[in-house]
Amino acid sequence: MPNVQIAPEQASTIAPQIDLVLYVLTGLSVFFFFAVCAVLVFLAIRYRKGTKVNRTIVDPHAGTALELTWTIIPTIMAIAMFFWATVVFFQYSRIPDDAMEVLVTGKQWMWKIQHPNGKREINELHVPVGVPVKLTMTSEDVIHSFFVPAFRVKRDVLPGRYSNLWFEPTKTGTYHLFCAEYCGTDHSRMVGQVVVMEPEDYQRWLAGEFTAVPAASAGEQLFTKLGCVTCHEGNSPRGPALKDVFGKEVQLQTGEIVLADEDYIRESILNPQAKLVAGYPPLMPTFQNQIKEQDIFTLINYIKSMKDDQESGSQS
Repeated sequence: MPNVQIAPEQASTIAPQIDLVLYVLTGLSVFFFFAVCAVLVFLAIRYRKGTKVNRTIVDPHAGTALELTWTIIPTIMAIAMFFWATVVFFQYSRIPDDAMEVLVTGKQWMWKIQHPNGKREINELHVPVGVPVKLTMTSEDVIHSFFVPAFRVKRDVLPGRYSNLWFEPTKTGTYHLFCAEYCGTDHSRMVGQVVVMEPEDYQRWLAGEFTAVPAASAGEQLFTKLGCVTCHEGNSPRGPALKDVFGKEVQLQTGEIVLADEDYIRESILNPQAKLVAGYPPLMPTFQNQIKEQDIFTLINYIKSMKDDQESGSQS
């Protein structure tokens, strides 16, 4: 008898929990569906026309206990399922602090991927087994959706903003990667694979022959090439210093306080007048349509790596 597989194999830490929630919810739904159908069929046959049964109206309060039972028990079960699924959702949503970050750009019709050391791939993602992997993703054109069935993870990839996804592989092997959002005429061809390797094999693969420079070094070169050093290093009156700014709160000219995260930095590169930092004039030109998404990633990685020697007491 052939081995019938109703779902992809479980290859990440979150996959068994998501499957268990799904199977229990499906099992309860099937049970109550057939239970209700069985009662309906029984009553339809028992009280069909022509049968000699007692059809007199009984005391309307006689079935109170039964009504409370079939109301309270399913309600408790539904609430329990809700809280259980919520716990799994939060585990899936909280990215570990020590996760390895990989940059992903969706484009009609391919996945472009960049590793921390600058190595790039197209439609392939190599990762080590047993290591949490954080994907920071964006799109160059339309909405895509990064989907790895074996990991039970999926997240929309949107133009103009960043989304995050994480997983921790538990098995070595090669797994399907799909775009799960219709994105154009060749949507069905936007496929790839995730290759999970032993940590030692991954390090050898990562250090293999390629010409790219580490993302932070490439970011420093781009930072200089675009002239960012003119206004954003030292105590220039033209723009705020960017050392140690990532992840900190920044005060704007409007008095609003915002967090300097990936989306804020991206917006400041493409639309610098949108959120002007308090105390600085609107001098920065826009880089809209002048810089690729992967280059924006590279700049953000460099800004993340910029650490001040002393903890700054003020944000500007």
